[in-house]
Amino acid sequence: MKKSALLILIVFTILFNTGFSQDSLKNITLKEIWTEYSFMPKSVRGIVSLKNGKEYTMIKNGSVVVYDYLTGDSVTTLVNANDLIPEGSDEPIKLRSFSMNNDENKFLIPTNSEAIYRHSSKADYYIWDVENKQLTPLSLQDKQQLADFSPGGDKVAFVRENNIYIKDLATNIESQITDDGKKNHIINGTCDWVYEEEFGFTKGFYWSPDGTKIAYYRFDETKVKEYTLTYYGDLYPDWKTYKYPKAGEDNSMVEIFVYDLPSGSITKVDIGEEVDQYIPRIKWTNNPNILAVQRLNRLQNHLHILLVDASSGNSHVMYTEENNYYIDITDNLTFIADNKYFLITSETDGFNHIYLYNIDGTLNKQLTSGKWDVTDVYGFDADNQLVYYQSAESSPFNRDIYQVDLKGRMTKISQKEGTNRASFSNNFKYYVNNFSTIVTPPEYTVNMSTGEEVRVLEDNAALRELLSKYKISKPEFFTFSTPEITLPDGSQIELNAWKILPYDFDPEKKYPVLLSIYGGPGSQTVRNSWGGFNYMWYQMLAEQGIMVVAVDNRGTGARGEVFKKMTYLELGKYETIDYIETAKYLGGLTYVNKDKIGIFGWSYGGFMASNALFQGAEYFNTAIAVAPVTNWKYYDNIYTERFMRKPQDNPDGYNNNSPINHVDKLVGNYLLVHGGADDNVHPQNSMDLYSALVKVDKQFEFMLYPSKNHGIFGGNTRYHLYNKMTNFLYEHLKD
Repeated sequence: MKKSALLILIVFTILFNTGFSQDSLKNITLKEIWTEYSFMPKSVRGIVSLKNGKEYTMIKNGSVVVYDYLTGDSVTTLVNANDLIPEGSDEPIKLRSFSMNNDENKFLIPTNSEAIYRHSSKADYYIWDVENKQLTPLSLQDKQQLADFSPGGDKVAFVRENNIYIKDLATNIESQITDDGKKNHIINGTCDWVYEEEFGFTKGFYWSPDGTKIAYYRFDETKVKEYTLTYYGDLYPDWKTYKYPKAGEDNSMVEIFVYDLPSGSITKVDIGEEVDQYIPRIKWTNNPNILAVQRLNRLQNHLHILLVDASSGNSHVMYTEENNYYIDITDNLTFIADNKYFLITSETDGFNHIYLYNIDGTLNKQLTSGKWDVTDVYGFDADNQLVYYQSAESSPFNRDIYQVDLKGRMTKISQKEGTNRASFSNNFKYYVNNFSTIVTPPEYTVNMSTGEEVRVLEDNAALRELLSKYKISKPEFFTFSTPEITLPDGSQIELNAWKILPYDFDPEKKYPVLLSIYGGPGSQTVRNSWGGFNYMWYQMLAEQGIMVVAVDNRGTGARGEVFKKMTYLELGKYETIDYIETAKYLGGLTYVNKDKIGIFGWSYGGFMASNALFQGAEYFNTAIAVAPVTNWKYYDNIYTERFMRKPQDNPDGYNNNSPINHVDKLVGNYLLVHGGADDNVHPQNSMDLYSALVKVDKQFEFMLYPSKNHGIFGGNTRYHLYNKMTNFLYEHLKD
């Protein structure tokens, strides 16, 4: 045994010191990426800070286990997977997510979830009582949405079939508080499709802090036009019809109401006489009778925050913000010090920063400042008067975690260069950091609020070890500029990019290039963070001799308002110029084959890949466009009008930058892909582009995936799609 152990140690030492030989390294395969998911990093699930701020929960093997932040010791198990057996069943339900009441002794657990749209779902909810170890269904009727404990934990509100219900847990009585909900007509307590997609929320009801009231949204989408998706697989197809307001078309009429539990009365909130507007957020202040309502005009460049007396519905304007372009809606509004002040982020000085306002709407102090953007706000530590936030201060490539006090003194607390994302404990003493770089899979650690690392939750060492066995090329960040890449004042500016060189790179050779892009307003592709499955695909292409490049064009994020918003009213114009300039720059490198430069993008990226190939035929020979918008008039009005206004008010902006109007310029190789049941970017986009290409007799390849949505997932679909795209690139880019 001792000799065997010594031999193993010697072999390990040799391997450790010399590394794997190049001949022993493996090539990445598509099956490993998209069928076996070999390169999927581990994550930590179910992390919720307990009220004491010293402990947190995690989901482990279907159970909810409590851990100590500082020591990592397991304290107790609040929910045991084996106990979750419904009456009449022999098998426990699967616990994948949960919410707790404020006393942390009751859990809401959704199961048998069923997707509605991309972000919404309905499920059978169960209540787990920790003290009695009892599992009971929330309701014996149809599936529920968005179930939420009252602050006192004695009631649960939820939505079913577009109406709001309350379940009294003491009496077991279920009460219906709205009764006019009707599919494709009236929605209570949740959102229509376009609010969900573009304002980023699905829960449309909120308990007051004392649990005596519920404020809720009511959508009347009667006048919104419908779109129908077709699903195949049975003898006759199924059709799903839903409300989808395209650019320039009617929206839902949105109202806000407050339901008073003691009296059963409903009060309508005064949100003004204008009906063609948006209510992107509502939020209770620290006063249980004062509701904050955010009101945004249809052009999305004028924001009001109203304070509402919940008893009468009367309101007044607390805060006003105007912008020459548009205002991004966030969840960063925070009321502090018994409603004497509030915190909010704004691009008022040209960069996104944190501001402290008095409750009367007068500015108290700008807390952060500089030529960089705050990218997230994590919360306010009332005891220590500190705001914790994430920013791109060090570089647009990175994300760091900072704190700032109410005098504006900023302190960086994250300690690793890359992308840091924090989840703080309730007392802000600890945070769980999700850290990664472009070459480092996610690492989850517990840190002190000073940034000091306490311990590791998950380091993905197994994945890092696996990656060491493959031919991985280290991506390189770089910047470049050309005379055509300028800001509105005419000054030149550099674009940020990264490149993955072929694994056996030889500077004496000339390589084909794939430019991978997205490019939508405020987005970022060039980040020092783990790239996931597409990153492994890019590495696979690099193994096969294709150089892969990504670039963040004008209009992307983390570089201030001027850079981000210069594409206003002309989506596609400057991005196309930037991609053509990128191809020209790359084509001038000694190791690039300028005759074999391709471009690939999905969604907004598909829109841009099409434009780049059609308008840049001299510089691109190949393009793949997946689920592209082909004219912004086909897309939803909240997103589109934010950047383009209505089609009737900006016809040139819509038409001049539509790929449909440039099909006659197609010279190279074009692959167009769409999901047949894409509820986000409708197949209509590709179908009309298809017709336009045929009309001018342009040859191209087309792939439609029946019954698949915008993500083109499910079964063997992703593998099939990437196999198709890979072969297309090999055919047209490789020698």
